[in-house]
Amino acid sequence: MKQDEIRELLDNTKRYFLQQKDLFGNIIYTETDVKKKSNDAHEISMPTDEPWTETGNLVDLDKSINNCLKCGLGKTRTNFVFGVGNPNADVMFVGEAPGADEDAQGEPFVGRAGQLLNKILAAVELKREDVYICNILKCRPPNNRDPEPTEMELCTPYLYKQISLIQPKFIICLGRIAAQWLLQTNGTLGSMREKIHDYRGTKLIVTYHPAALLRNPNWKRPAWEDMKMFRDEYNKIIQR
Repeated sequence: MKQDEIRELLDNTKRYFLQQKDLFGNIIYTETDVKKKSNDAHEISMPTDEPWTETGNLVDLDKSINNCLKCGLGKTRTNFVFGVGNPNADVMFVGEAPGADEDAQGEPFVGRAGQLLNKILAAVELKREDVYICNILKCRPPNNRDPEPTEMELCTPYLYKQISLIQPKFIICLGRIAAQWLLQTNGTLGSMREKIHDYRGTKLIVTYHPAALLRNPNWKRPAWEDMKMFRDEYNKIIQR
């Protein structure tokens, strides 16, 4: 085999292994995406000249930012989807973005995925009003497409402020995109699951998005294992 043929074979092999696919065979990211994400990974800083950064509670924060038009999603949304739940929650669930039902009602996780999330909470002896639920994006991307990096960069400071006001003991990322963004990693969902991550001093657990569980019920078993791991860790804290 000629040297240029060997080089081409090695390049193709490398490209193959750098492609990540989900169980449906969809490419999650490719070699090009990996390089781009690695270059984009950085700490997003809080603005210093916007009044909402000085708010002291979630109600005032919502009032201060719910007219946001920093990105194009502000022009296409029906409702700004701030978040819902206990402002002093020990556990905070973070998804990627609102869907159609959430956009219509202005509340996160209210459709079929939200109903499943309620059942998941009940299975670990929690209620919706016990926890806090929100998304990285506060506005629905058209046709439920994946959030764009620029959109998440602009919206993430709002999430940072929510976290700082709530001060949860646990953050549970629902789905790959939310987990990758908060952890600033290119890791697959499988590589991020089944472990306790540290996120700015807060324990973070990664599991499947409820919408993914509706598409593929085979993932419900590993999702249950994730939640049992969470409950075990949570019990250690509340029993101290």
